[in-house]
Amino acid sequence: MRKHAVLAIIGLVLAASLAVGQTAKPLTFDDFIKIKRVTDPQPSPDGRWIAYVVTVMDKEANRSNSDIWLVPTAGGDPRRLTTAPGRDNTPRWSPDGRTLAFISTRSGSPQVWMISLDGGEPWPATTISGGASGVVWSADGKSIAFASSVYPGAADDESNKKMMEAAEKNKVKGRVYETLFHRYWNAWSDGTRSHIFVAPAAGGKAVDVTVGDYDAPPLDLGGHLDYAISPDGREVAFVRNVDPDLKMGIGTNNDVFIAPAAGGPAVAITASKANDNQPSYSPDGKFLAYKAMARPGYESDKLDLILYDRAAKTAVNLTKAVDVSVDETVWASDSSAVYFTTDEKGRNALYKVGIPGVKVERIMGGKTFSAMSLLRDGQTFVMLEQAMNRPADVWAFDAAAASWRRITEINKELLAGLEMNPAEEFWFEGAGKDQVHGWLLKPPAFDATKKYPLVMLIHGGPHGPWKDEFHYRWNTQMYAARGWVVAEINFHASAGYGQAFSDAIVGDWGGKPYQDIIKGLGYLHGRYPFIDMSRNAAAGASYGGYMINWILGQTDIFKCLISHDGVFDLRSMWGSTEELWFPEWEQQGTPWTNPEQYTKWSPSYYVKNFRTPTLVIHSQNDLRVPLEQGLQLFSALQRMKVPSKFLYFPDEDHFVSKPQNAELWWKTKLDWLEGWLK
Repeated sequence: MRKHAVLAIIGLVLAASLAVGQTAKPLTFDDFIKIKRVTDPQPSPDGRWIAYVVTVMDKEANRSNSDIWLVPTAGGDPRRLTTAPGRDNTPRWSPDGRTLAFISTRSGSPQVWMISLDGGEPWPATTISGGASGVVWSADGKSIAFASSVYPGAADDESNKKMMEAAEKNKVKGRVYETLFHRYWNAWSDGTRSHIFVAPAAGGKAVDVTVGDYDAPPLDLGGHLDYAISPDGREVAFVRNVDPDLKMGIGTNNDVFIAPAAGGPAVAITASKANDNQPSYSPDGKFLAYKAMARPGYESDKLDLILYDRAAKTAVNLTKAVDVSVDETVWASDSSAVYFTTDEKGRNALYKVGIPGVKVERIMGGKTFSAMSLLRDGQTFVMLEQAMNRPADVWAFDAAAASWRRITEINKELLAGLEMNPAEEFWFEGAGKDQVHGWLLKPPAFDATKKYPLVMLIHGGPHGPWKDEFHYRWNTQMYAARGWVVAEINFHASAGYGQAFSDAIVGDWGGKPYQDIIKGLGYLHGRYPFIDMSRNAAAGASYGGYMINWILGQTDIFKCLISHDGVFDLRSMWGSTEELWFPEWEQQGTPWTNPEQYTKWSPSYYVKNFRTPTLVIHSQNDLRVPLEQGLQLFSALQRMKVPSKFLYFPDEDHFVSKPQNAELWWKTKLDWLEGWLK
């Protein structure tokens, strides 16, 4: 009887295990859109709590909603802190830890709101006419800084409000521009500027500390938050670009300025013609750290960490000797060190540099993490961590013990029912005999004895690498769920493999990156027998779309292609994009000073070779790679009688953001691939 009972129990356990296995299923769009997106973890000053943002996509309402949540740093049940419809984000703790400031759209325009941790309803701290973003506290908790939109000629906020209302009511919407940099990303200039204001935290009049016809902060070239309040509350450091070249669309000369928090003249503390950004004061107030590039006009140059001595007015490069580009930075609470993150071989690494610049030390790597903070204990880092089969959650890293601890598991129940494989790495010999890195993802219910089609995803940037991350636009699991093997190659240009590797694409857009992709495809076919050599497809966006267009004219090795917001004609791209410094650096001149370069690497000159069925996707509000690039490509494909489709979004930009548009986007892409990969 005992033997039978044991066998019965074993049978029940096996049956339960099989049942669990059977409930796991491939990811669908309806699953994908339900995944909650976790961002911006902010530990309290005493380290006991972490505030963070959870964004939920509502497919039926065709919009998203963001709220602020709170969880004990030691672990435990999270609780929702805000519940208003719209966007509640950017939580920032007061120095005493009793109040959270955040940005909310609950009253219409985004404003700074406050909520007490002792309980009660949130209250507005600002009602400024141009809205507010990026709230920062002073060390004494008496003031806050934020950015807002203003007309440079407005004498005060009441004047600014009247000018904004008049512009809204005016039935004439035409505008006259006298400079080139009159549009950016997805919007045209409306005459306003971004300025930084300082206001009493308890409410009251906000002071514009960056008066003038300049944006402060300017567009982000890897600077993250580009302003800070000094520990004594008397000074604001911020980034601004006053170079006349910016008005010609060719200036990356962002500089770090300082100005009195009460208002007054601003003084530049940097003089380089290249990009300087992300100022941050040491807690003791002696130093100001910032990031700096060396080459003017190059937005993807190495970012070094610079230490500025406020008393001596001298600066030293802390990372000159290491071949890494600095991303996020955070000070140790005792001002003894600065920690920074960097891209590293498809993931991230954490470094430490002692002050005043003793040595640079690698603390850890091998994970994909971001949004880093350091607790006052000097060893516990709070950050987001993720992988290709796991959306981001809040984690803690103990530097002393070199150990990770998970704090949130926001999507636990939903993910438990999904089968998503982890990413696998591979290396191969690419262009110039350099070692090139890539990722491989197998489909659910993978069987090594079967043959699978291969979908190659090509990243944009061109310097933004594929990482071991749960990407919300080009999500690998969505492709693998259809039964395809997915590959991603970090070709020459990708960040995280040394600056020389990143620079290799300049003047060589269709050269080494293309060779890497073709060589990588050959490597995959030779290395993995489960890949069907006769069924390959490729898809990419932005520069990845350019590479799709380039592939169209160079080879017919792929069964089908997808080009999203891709560059088709380099000459017309130069004249229609908003950042002229980008094509002029990448193509080493203008179309009239270096016409051979624009001809050599332009897919439009190889239309006669187009044979591969191609899906073209483009959006009306894309000012980075304007709509005419996609229209030209589709016209060429149709004219050459190549099987092709054009998916057009009148209400999207370089990205597809609205949930129902995203559903159409995914369905059209996946159905196109499935139709040609059968």
